[in-house]
Amino acid sequence: MSGITERIDALLPQTQCTKCGYPACKPYAEAIAGGEAEINQCPPGGDALIRGLAALLGREYRSLNPQNGIEQPRRVALIDEARCIGCTLCIQACPVDAIVGAPKLMHTVVTELCSGCDLCVAPCPVDCIDMVPASGADATWDQARAHAARERFEQRRSRHERERRERAERLAARALKAKEDPDAVKKRAIIQAAIERARARRQRT
Repeated sequence: MSGITERIDALLPQTQCTKCGYPACKPYAEAIAGGEAEINQCPPGGDALIRGLAALLGREYRSLNPQNGIEQPRRVALIDEARCIGCTLCIQACPVDAIVGAPKLMHTVVTELCSGCDLCVAPCPVDCIDMVPASGADATWDQARAHAARERFEQRRSRHERERRERAERLAARALKAKEDPDAVKKRAIIQAAIERARARRQRT
């Protein structure tokens, strides 16, 4: 990231909610720095963020764009554990690894880690996730929590990239092995010969 992009990203709330129209906070910061996005597209950051970005960049203040959402008190995800079927779709959707669980087992939200992005709500097939007002210490999303959320997001992205790379390598190795396997070559030859015989019979009739 460039210096100005880093400074913009440092102001963003790191909820990774995509409400700004970008896939994460960093791409939004890059778009702002490049003059491709306005400074008023982040509902979680709200008015305070817009004023901070305006001051940093010397841009005119603009109120939050309603097309991106509305500013509201911090909310966190809450799973009705009695209705949860353990499908893991919410775990896959959470950008900051704030949901724990295992396939076919109950899932739960680690409230202090939840960024309030609400990306877990839509994928739930049994509608057992609600966004509820955060209370106590969890009602505040400060810079320390934003920084920690950014780190978890980056770690999650790195983990997924590594898993995709390893899966691709396994598939490539399996394909190479099948290609070099004499039995596999023989099977392909038998199948091809059968196809040719069937084609010849059709041509004779």
